[in-house]
Amino acid sequence: MASSPQHRAPAPRELSGADAEDLALYREKFRLRLPESLDELQGPTHGVVELPLHMAWSGMTSYDLGKPRQRMGLYRTVLHEGLRDDLPRYLNQDLLLHLWPVLRKLVGRTVRAVWEDAFPQLASRSRAVA
Repeated sequence: MASSPQHRAPAPRELSGADAEDLALYREKFRLRLPESLDELQGPTHGVVELPLHMAWSGMTSYDLGKPRQRMGLYRTVLHEGLRDDLPRYLNQDLLLHLWPVLRKLVGRTVRAVWEDAFPQLASRSRAVA
């Protein structure tokens, strides 16, 4: 069962006021992109995926889901650069849950925290695999 993506993670205490505010805005950017539920993530599980330039602006645009490194790269890119409408189109719930224990180490701290706060099943999946 997913918790509400409206949940805000607290800013670290050691940050100054301006830095904490910047971090809060950065978290909010990713939080607003979240789907209401992981069930919305119905993207492809096989084949080649072509990303539009607003997501793949600095690297690969084509990813073969049959190749583990490319699959991981696609998910990392979409989590960081994808907009709200992109997430259900390019991410798949089952694949995200499967990849998360490793993927969480490849995404930024803020992205990881926002996703795990909103969807505790991601964090619990990581603990179960560890």
